[in-house]
Parts: sequence; structure tokens; C-alpha cells
Amino acid sequence: MNQLCDLAQKQCKPCERGVAPLPQSEIDVLIQHLSGWQQYDHLISKKFLFKDYYQTMAFVNAVAWVSHCKDHHPELFVTFNSCRIEYTTHAIHGLSENDFICAAQVEALFKS
Repeated sequence: MNQLCDLAQKQCKPCERGVAPLPQSEIDVLIQHLSGWQQYDHLISKKFLFKDYYQTMAFVNAVAWVSHCKDHHPELFVTFNSCRIEYTTHAIHGLSENDFICAAQVEALFKS
């Protein structure tokens, strides 16, 4: 899990249009450092489960704060006791290192 810590400590970099998404070989390496995350085409996703609505919303608000600070915003699908998060980099129509950095930071939130 040391790689997860390293990834969570990195800073997001602005992605500009015209920059290529990560190659699949690099995605395959990075996703191995994220427990339970799955790739679906051009995004990565994970569903987080909670005891109740209060815990779910506290997590969603923490994710919103991280997203605001990193200026990298996921899609959130929220229910009473779960939140599914999807990351992709819209500017490049694919996955960037930023998606994996933010996913690692969300993992760190969930484990704290």
C-alpha cells in the first residue's frame, strides 16, 4: 500500500486539450494501487458503503472538499448508505494521472 500513499501525496496538474489520455499499460499499473477500483472504458469507479445516511453525506462532503481543492471533480452517485464515485478527465476524453491521484486521496479519506 506504500504506492497508494505515494499516489495520494502527489499534486494534480492541469490537463490541456490535445494531451493524450494515459495508455492502457500505465492505467493497468496505477489501478493496482487502488483497492476495489475498476476501470470502465475511459473512467475508473468504486462504490463505497456506509452504515447510514449521515456517514454517507459526511463522506460526500469530504470528497467535495478534496475535489474543490484539486480542481478535479468526479461524478457522484449517492444513496442512503452508499456513494459510487467515477473519475475521468473530460478535457482529454480519457484517464489522466489526476484521476488516480484523486482516487487515492478518496481512499485515504475513507480509511481515516
